[in-house]
Amino acid sequence: MRKFCLTILFLGYVSGILSSSILETIHNFFSGFPPSPKIQEPENGIPDYTFPSVDFLVIGAGAAGSVVANRLTENSNWKVLVLEQGDDEIFFTDIPFSAPFLSTTDYVRVYKSEPRPQDRSGHGGYCLSMVDGRCNLASGKAVGGSSVVNFMIYSRGSPADYDAWAALDNPGWSYKEVLPYFIKSERCKLIDKDARYHGFNGYLDVTNSPYATPLKERWLEAGQELGYNLVDYNSDRLVGFSAVQATLRNGHRVSASKAFLRPIRERANFSLSKFSTVTKIVINPTTKRAVGVEFIKNNKTYFVSVSKEIILSAGALNSPKLLMLSGIGPKDHLSLLGIRVIEDLSVGFNLQDHVSMSALMFLVNESVTVVGHRLVFNPVSFVDYLVHGKGPLTIPGGAEGLAFINTKANSRNRKRHEDDHPDIELGLAVSSLAADISRIYHNFLGLTEEFSKEVYSDYDGLDSFTIAPILLRPKSRGRLTLRSTDPSNSPIIDINYYAHEDDVNTMVRGIKMAIEVASTKAFQRYNTTLLSVPFPGCKHVAFKSDPYWACVARHVSTTLYHYSGTCKMSTRSNSGVVDHRLRVHGISGLRVVDASIMPTLIAGHTTAPVYMIAEKASDMIKEEWKDSTL
Repeated sequence: MRKFCLTILFLGYVSGILSSSILETIHNFFSGFPPSPKIQEPENGIPDYTFPSVDFLVIGAGAAGSVVANRLTENSNWKVLVLEQGDDEIFFTDIPFSAPFLSTTDYVRVYKSEPRPQDRSGHGGYCLSMVDGRCNLASGKAVGGSSVVNFMIYSRGSPADYDAWAALDNPGWSYKEVLPYFIKSERCKLIDKDARYHGFNGYLDVTNSPYATPLKERWLEAGQELGYNLVDYNSDRLVGFSAVQATLRNGHRVSASKAFLRPIRERANFSLSKFSTVTKIVINPTTKRAVGVEFIKNNKTYFVSVSKEIILSAGALNSPKLLMLSGIGPKDHLSLLGIRVIEDLSVGFNLQDHVSMSALMFLVNESVTVVGHRLVFNPVSFVDYLVHGKGPLTIPGGAEGLAFINTKANSRNRKRHEDDHPDIELGLAVSSLAADISRIYHNFLGLTEEFSKEVYSDYDGLDSFTIAPILLRPKSRGRLTLRSTDPSNSPIIDINYYAHEDDVNTMVRGIKMAIEVASTKAFQRYNTTLLSVPFPGCKHVAFKSDPYWACVARHVSTTLYHYSGTCKMSTRSNSGVVDHRLRVHGISGLRVVDASIMPTLIAGHTTAPVYMIAEKASDMIKEEWKDSTL
C-alpha cells in the first residue's frame, strides 16, 4: 500500500500537481533526513540600515562558507553571521540523478560569457554552437551553494597541484600540509579505498552510488584493457580508471548545508540570513580596515558591522565582483567606472576553468543506459529511491566512471606513467544529449535549437551514453570585469577557452582517447558506435580528423562549474590578491575563502579542494584570534 501511495505521489510530482514543499516533507520522512532547519535569523523588526554587530561575517553559504561557519562557531564566544542570497534546498535537489536538470530552478544563477567568434580565416573562437556564441556559466544560488546543484563528484586533484601552489610563494599549501584538511572533513564510506588518504569522522559523506548500470564494469574493464590500473583517485595516485566517488548519504545528495550547517543549527552564536544580497564591503579608506557590509533583504538595505573579520566566500565569479564594487581591484578599470580605489590589486585576472566537450555520444544495442522518459515514467525507480535510497536515481548526475590520463603517454607503457601529471579527465555518463528529449539540458548548456535538432533528433530516446573529455590543466587564462557599478548587473566574463593552442591540441587527444575507450572489447559487446552525424559548423572538415575534433571542441565548449583563480593566492609581486593566509593584500579584517584563491587549477573537481581550503582557513582564523577574549 505504501509503495502504491508513493507511486501516486511521484506521478503527481512529474505532472506538476503536488508542490515540492509537500514532497520535501514526505521525502524527509522516508529518507531519514531531518526537515530543513529553521536556522536562527536576525530579527526583521529592526530599523532599515541597521543589523546586530557580529564578530565574524561570512558572505556566501556555499561549500567554503558552510565550513567556515561551522568551525568558527565552535568557539561559543564568537558571534557568526552568514549572508546567503539563495534559499534552502528542497526535495528535488536531493535526487542525485536530477543534477543536470536543476538549471531550470531558482537554485542556479546563469551568467553568459562574452562571445569569441572565429577570425576571418576560420580559426579560434569557442562556444560557436551556443546561442549568440555565448557559453552558459552557471553557479549555485542556495544555502549550500553549488553543492546543491553540482554532480556531487568528490575529487581532490593531484599531489603535484598543491606542491605547485606552495612553490608560488604560498608556504603551508604543499600536498603534505593540506592532506590533513581533506581528511578532517571526510566521512568515508567507500568500499575500495586507500585508507591512508581518507577520513572517517568528518561531516562530509563520501561514497559510491548504491546503483550501477552494466556500463560501470565495462568502463573499468576498458581501462585495464588499455593498460591502465584501477585506482583510488583521491590517494597519491591519480592516473587510472575508477568508479565515481560522490557526496551521497543513503542514496541522497549531501550538500555543504546538510553536512556542515544542519549539525550546528542549535548553536546560539550562529545566524543565517537567507535572501540577503551583499552589495558592498565597507572599508575605512584611512585605516584600510573592513568594518562591515551593506546588503539588501526584503527590498530594504541593511548595514552590519563586524568586529573581527569578514570572510568572502561568494565563489570565483562573485567574490571578485564584490571586491571591485568595494574599491579593491585594478586601478585603471575601477577608475574608469568612477569607483574610488582603496587598493590596487589584480582582481578578476587569472580566470581558469575546466572546459569540456559534452556532446560525444555512443549508441548501444542493449538497454544498459538510463534514458530519460524510461526513468521518469517508471514509478518503481522512484519508489526505490524514496524508500530505500537505491536505484538509478542515485547515480550522481548520471556519472558512473572517471579516468585521469596523460594523453601523451605511449599506449604500451601507460602503467609506467602513473606518476605523470594527467592532462585529460574522461567522465562516463550513462545517458546522453539524445536521451534528453525535453531539451532541458541542451538549453542549460546553451546549444542552439538548430544544432540540437540537426545532430540528435533522429536518435531521440535511443540507448546511448557519453564519454566527456575534460581539459585538466588549461594554459588559457580569462578575465572577469565589472559591467557597471550596479551590483545587480552581471559581470563581464571573458572565459577565453582555447586561447592557447596547446589546450585545443590536448582536447583533440582527449576526444580521440574517449573514442578509443568506447572501441575496446569491453564496450563492443554492446556494438558501441560513435554518433556519425557531422556537427554543424564542422562539415567542411574531414569527419574524425584532428582538425574536425578541434572544430567540434570550439563549437561545443561546456563547463563543469570549476571557475577559479580570480583572487589569486600569491605575493603582490606575483599578481596575488590574497596572501598565503588568504588575507586580502593591504586590507585588514578581510579574507577570501573559496575557489577564487587557487593560483592554478587542480587536476580534479573543485568542490573537494574548496572544503579543504575552508578547513585550513578556519584554523588560520582561529590561530590569529586565539588570544581574543571578546
